[in-house]
Amino acid sequence: MNVEKIKEMIRRICEMLVDKPDTITIIEESRDETTILVLSVDKGDVGKIIGRNGQTAKALRALVNAAATRMGERVLLEIRE
Repeated sequence: MNVEKIKEMIRRICEMLVDKPDTITIIEESRDETTILVLSVDKGDVGKIIGRNGQTAKALRALVNAAATRMGERVLLEIRE
């Protein structure tokens, strides 16, 4: 499925941003016709994923949206501790 490629993209980007890359988990949930990717990282790394004023999270969501649109999917990124 195309969503797997998006999950791998998110994982690779996040591995470069966090101190504890082995704690990264991405869970796939479905609501209606939308796939929701739930990103979880170590509590100490959440700020690095969100970034100053949410800029990193906004950029990650933009990448997910662009990739999903190109693949004809509807995918959202949710960030949790």
